[in-house]
Amino acid sequence: MLLQLILNGVIAGSIYALIALGFTTIYRTVRFFHFAHGVVYATGAYLAYTFAISLGINPIISFFLAALLAGLVGVLVDQLVYRPLRKRKAPNLVFLIASFGIFIFIQNLLQLIYGAQILTLRTGPVKEGHHFLGAVITNTQILILVVSIALCLDLWLFVKKTKLGKAMRAVADDRIAASVVGINPERIILAAFAVGSALAGAAGILISLETNIEPTMGMNAILKGIIASIIGGIGSIPGAMFGGLFLGIAENLGIWKISAGWKDCIAFVILIVFLLFRPGGIMGVKSEGERL
Repeated sequence: MLLQLILNGVIAGSIYALIALGFTTIYRTVRFFHFAHGVVYATGAYLAYTFAISLGINPIISFFLAALLAGLVGVLVDQLVYRPLRKRKAPNLVFLIASFGIFIFIQNLLQLIYGAQILTLRTGPVKEGHHFLGAVITNTQILILVVSIALCLDLWLFVKKTKLGKAMRAVADDRIAASVVGINPERIILAAFAVGSALAGAAGILISLETNIEPTMGMNAILKGIIASIIGGIGSIPGAMFGGLFLGIAENLGIWKISAGWKDCIAFVILIVFLLFRPGGIMGVKSEGERL
């Protein structure tokens, strides 16, 4: 029983980690809470449904197309809404309100296009899972875990090893100093929205392989992503990974003794505890910038 709960927690945590990584990638460059990140997550799931189910495109190709288009949605949000606000030097509160507006607009647009009914990417008969030391894991869950880990590692290598990744770190540390040495902050912000939004879209696609798709699915996702980011130390890529896994495992262990209906409440209790006693997060990272 305990191993099953931990395994379920790791699978859920891998999705939280992806959402948190996308959120953190964007936050590090723009320094405000991009709340609309949650609806980009939902958009990825709906795009995958369109390609794989409605159009009958190969599932693997559908995954990549949906993730890429989710990245494009994030870029369009930045260019159409956030960039004009940056030019006017709007305060962070204006950005936050704008992100709420974007969230509501896209969520209602999804409902207008696809309807309010629940959709699913799952096809074919349900197969028995694999037994491992008393726990059971399905092929879908293995896929979610493997792809999530691969994406997390790819992002970490991208930020650490590539020229663009290093430029993103420079802008995250000091935008003015980065400009002085020839880095274009607007170009880096564009890249951050593309990468972060694509990760959110990928997370939405992966979770929709096991759960249903609905227009409101982004709200819970962004809350868990933000909580995981704060737990790990907001602005930290390794922290976002560990924060997501920690949150997933803690939630599933918490419902061992209490009702599953308290799962979301457990997440907020964990957040409050970390804010009170460990403001730097699991990785000991302060809220400004990243310390890898």
